[in-house]
Amino acid sequence: MKIGIDISQIVYQGTGVATYTRSLVGGLARVDKDNQFVLFGSSLRGRKLIEEFIKGLPKPQFRKKISFLPPKILEFLWNGIHLFPIENLIGEVDVFHSSDWLEPPTKKAKRVTTIHDFAVFKYPQTFQPRGGHNVVSNQKRKLFFVKNYSDMVICVSETTKQDAMEILKIPERKLKVVYEAPDPVFSIREISEIGKTREKYKISGDYLLCVGTREPRKNLDRMLMAFTEISRVYPELNLVIAGKYGWGTDVNSKFEIRNSKIKILGFVEKEDLVGLYSGAKAFVYPSLYEGFGLPILEAMACGCPVVTSNVGSMKEIAAGASILIDPESTDSLVSGVLKLLKNFKLSEELRSRGLKRAGEFSWDKAALQTLQAYQSTLK
Repeated sequence: MKIGIDISQIVYQGTGVATYTRSLVGGLARVDKDNQFVLFGSSLRGRKLIEEFIKGLPKPQFRKKISFLPPKILEFLWNGIHLFPIENLIGEVDVFHSSDWLEPPTKKAKRVTTIHDFAVFKYPQTFQPRGGHNVVSNQKRKLFFVKNYSDMVICVSETTKQDAMEILKIPERKLKVVYEAPDPVFSIREISEIGKTREKYKISGDYLLCVGTREPRKNLDRMLMAFTEISRVYPELNLVIAGKYGWGTDVNSKFEIRNSKIKILGFVEKEDLVGLYSGAKAFVYPSLYEGFGLPILEAMACGCPVVTSNVGSMKEIAAGASILIDPESTDSLVSGVLKLLKNFKLSEELRSRGLKRAGEFSWDKAALQTLQAYQSTLK
């Protein structure tokens, strides 16, 4: 097969879609030596990042095609009037795997796409226009074309698959669940390495960790309110928030954070995230909605006990290896965290369960299942 893949989203470092795209292509490079790949990129400012990523892939099996057309024009052509087939830019391919953002038509190629979540339908109020783009309307237009023209839709969880059937009415025969996985770099680290990470980010004492883009759906407002209550019981405990600002009113401005126990780090490279996960008393992920929830598995792979939401994919991915809380209730969040902090035996049990659960996922497995999805469209 000759397979085209849109990798434009890798330029948005620190986002789940960027991690997915990088990891999937890396997995394909490891498990597949027979097929040919054309990697398409359409970012002007991120061109260097795309080229650096492609350099690390085996040649001539992986070739690049980088568009000089501005993404806004492609958004109009593909998600707006749905003209100008992708083959005009990358040549003939058997299968084209579109990205999270753009949905180009094809001439003859079978069309595969990945749906990461349905937040634009379930929580549209948590989005704001960014860079001249109306995220909600663009995503809904893309998903309209996915529903009507895709030959196969990859869903990152059973939750997302159910949403695809209920919201878009996509028939189940066109849907395939392919789970994401933590990068192999996420693993338990030595105390000395954890200490270096603490020193780098000026973290002293025990801490709770939150990881993710700072945007309304991540529910950080409630996390800060809960931390105020938790601090009354554990006054020396810190709260560390790792993740770049996304959109909406940032916790930095909404809450006057003068408390030295709250540290907002911004974007953190994954090599440092490993140390942060490994050293945390607990990873707390009270998101209102996720299509998958990759940080849950990253934390588990580092031996960090997890407190997360009892809804959707988070409950599915955590699968009995975490404490589940109601993300709409501050009391539930406080109770869940305190339950873990007060019970060392429970904490150790969750560490063990989490390591086992994280071990059930791998990008090589995801890559093989994705190849099967490509092949199924050609039968």
